[in-house]
Amino acid sequence: MSDKKAQLTVDGIDGTIEMPVLSGTLGPDVVDVGKLTGKGLFTYDPGFVSTAACESKITYIDGAKGQLLHRGYPIEQLAEQSDYLETCYLLMNGELPSAEEKREYVETIMNHTMVHESIVNFFKGFRYDAHPMAMMCGVVGALASFYHDSLDINDPEHRRISAHRLIAKMPTLAAMCYKHSKGQPFMYPDNNLGYAENFLHMMFGNPCEPSTIDPIVAKAMDVIFLLHADHEQNASTSTVRLAGSSGANPFACISSGIAALWGPAHGGANEAVLNMLQEIGDESRIDEYVAKAKDKNDPFRLMGFGHRVYKNFDPRSRVMQGICDEVLGAMGAENDPLLRIAKKLEKIALEDEYFVEKKLYPNVDFYSGIIMKAIGIPTDMFTVIFATGRTAGWIAHWNEMISNPYKIGRPRQLYTGYTQRDYMPLDKRK
Repeated sequence: MSDKKAQLTVDGIDGTIEMPVLSGTLGPDVVDVGKLTGKGLFTYDPGFVSTAACESKITYIDGAKGQLLHRGYPIEQLAEQSDYLETCYLLMNGELPSAEEKREYVETIMNHTMVHESIVNFFKGFRYDAHPMAMMCGVVGALASFYHDSLDINDPEHRRISAHRLIAKMPTLAAMCYKHSKGQPFMYPDNNLGYAENFLHMMFGNPCEPSTIDPIVAKAMDVIFLLHADHEQNASTSTVRLAGSSGANPFACISSGIAALWGPAHGGANEAVLNMLQEIGDESRIDEYVAKAKDKNDPFRLMGFGHRVYKNFDPRSRVMQGICDEVLGAMGAENDPLLRIAKKLEKIALEDEYFVEKKLYPNVDFYSGIIMKAIGIPTDMFTVIFATGRTAGWIAHWNEMISNPYKIGRPRQLYTGYTQRDYMPLDKRK
């Protein structure tokens, strides 16, 4: 806490309300408005864009600088030198692991990749064309019915075991969603493979022959998971924290995060990129759609360009750009019509004065959508993969909250409905 104070005067309230100003290690100072309730006042902040709902040590974003730090480490360094599971360890534990700690952690996660055979029955209850996110919401929440041995949220060991289970089983469940939609047999995990390799094996493998996984594609998948691992107090992470503040079990909390991520304004951005490319349809129509994007009176918007938080550039997109080129080359996908449109749009966004001036650079969703399309992942699976990667951040934030004193979330409101009125009997109503 700093020595600074904020003062507020309000008509009709005697005196000045003095509020402490809190300072973090990075970022702007924060006015503690907790005393306002005692004065009969609340703050009004739709979307919570000016409100800090918690204190956290996990992730820091500076949108003006294009900076994303996990426990102080720049995302670019983690993406280039680390891997997804090591980043999961970092988010949960606060420090990078030693060689022995990493070996034990990876072994623990891989030993938890299988799911109970009864989970198969849940998938049998879904229509073949059910949206994968609908299935993920259901089956992740249902995991709580299988693990009564570790649901005491006040026990640090139970929280640790639940975190391991969730991070380990999400790729298995995600792949099962895909296999169900295809009518193909589910693939058991192969714990001799790495995390991303194992996911691709369960997605695209079949029981009739050994899986062959391109290391470039496996690396790209691992980077996609890593770049989506956490992004501070976004809608889904805040949802997980709010659900967790009620004392709900971690599986229910992560399921609530999946539901929030399902919204097209949050997790559906990379799916929207592919839908946009399909709408454009042909390279000959790119100029037409670029003109529409520049027209303030036209509702069309180019998806996958710019970012609400990053006002300069998305640091994750620079990593993904290089990975994207590698994957397209490895998959021989340069001649795919939609991917040709995407690459031409990328060139325009990086060179056109309109896009450069407005900082409408290609973001992480643009590149991840292209990569997953090249790999052969259908668009309705994109958000499921986002959820798989984001599980590490969700569970880290949930654990951080439960590990410290916390209150149940209870946002206030500005009520604009009727004042009190008397009930009118039915026979006297007009």
